[in-house]
Amino acid sequence: DDLWDSFHIDHGDRWSRKLFPGREKTLQYFNVIYDRVASRIAQQPLTDEALYLYRYAIYHQHMHIESMTWCRQTVALPAPPGFVGALPKRAEPLPGDAPIPGGRYQIGMPGESACYATTDFAFDGEKPRFEAPVEPFAISRTLVSNREFLAFVEDDGYRRPELWSFGGRKWLSTATDIALVHGSSQPMLREPRHPLYWCWHEGEWQERVFDRWQALNLDAPVVHVSYWEAEAYCQWAGRRLPTEVEWEAAALGNRSGEDFRRFPWGNERPAPDHADLDATHMAQQPVWDYPAGDSRSGCRQMIGSVWEWTSSQFLPYDGFRVDMYPFMSTLQFGDHKVTRGGGCATSSCLIRGTYRQAYLPLRNDVYTGFRTCALSDSASGTR
Repeated sequence: DDLWDSFHIDHGDRWSRKLFPGREKTLQYFNVIYDRVASRIAQQPLTDEALYLYRYAIYHQHMHIESMTWCRQTVALPAPPGFVGALPKRAEPLPGDAPIPGGRYQIGMPGESACYATTDFAFDGEKPRFEAPVEPFAISRTLVSNREFLAFVEDDGYRRPELWSFGGRKWLSTATDIALVHGSSQPMLREPRHPLYWCWHEGEWQERVFDRWQALNLDAPVVHVSYWEAEAYCQWAGRRLPTEVEWEAAALGNRSGEDFRRFPWGNERPAPDHADLDATHMAQQPVWDYPAGDSRSGCRQMIGSVWEWTSSQFLPYDGFRVDMYPFMSTLQFGDHKVTRGGGCATSSCLIRGTYRQAYLPLRNDVYTGFRTCALSDSASGTR
């Protein structure tokens, strides 16, 4: 644990080659621990507490699988196994906003799942369930696309300080993104003027998908944008980001006395026609794809594709209790923004509509994007 427990090793020290034993010994260590755990499961009674811990470890491991996928993107390694890229067109554009009626909505998972749950597993940050009042609002049926965000870029959006909040202007003035320039294997620092992995090359906008450059997929969701970029786009478009309660109301629409939905389409686990998950298509499908995954409010791709920025700070729900692993949520409370819905690299066994992820607002290396809300309760208008 002194070597592999991240809470015992400072973040900067984790890059030291002198500290870790190398690839061969690391894999050997992994296999030893894996075999010990498998043997324990087979030989000892599977109590509720043990089952909870095993599931917790499996889901937590899937979180790290996702982070390894976006690390591949960061350093331009080849795509992971199973990546197939974009599919042929399977649906028609879905313009406009979905009107969400006001009322009281159930948010989160039951608090009794905090300890030893064998059903309705949830992490502590999405518990306990509560009712929240929501005013009527209108939210985009689809994610913001590359085409829409490109209009912001080409309107000089990154150089117009009136579009950026104080935090956004600070990010613009201090941030230097480490990005690979087209045709070079060496990273360079650049001031943000467009999304991280975009590049203007030979008369067209291109994007890097792992180790390959391709023409910018205009109908796909914009991805790898920070909270500050999403906020500035909204200011430019005359829109706003949803709160996380609004997001969950639009995605699940759960009310007291009704069957509780864990996913926009119901309670069936995600299937390939529901959502872009498991590092298969990597946010290369149009924003109007996956109609089978629609919420009952008419919103599309609220699970998978990109983690969606909300305007909410990551804070505990009233009645929050720390689970047996105390650092799952507590270290992020207060200074992180909430993202919802999972992304294209998220494991389908991990995600659900109540799941909350938290990122610092400056993060743009993760598969983050967004959808917007109207400034009024009108369902008409554009994003």
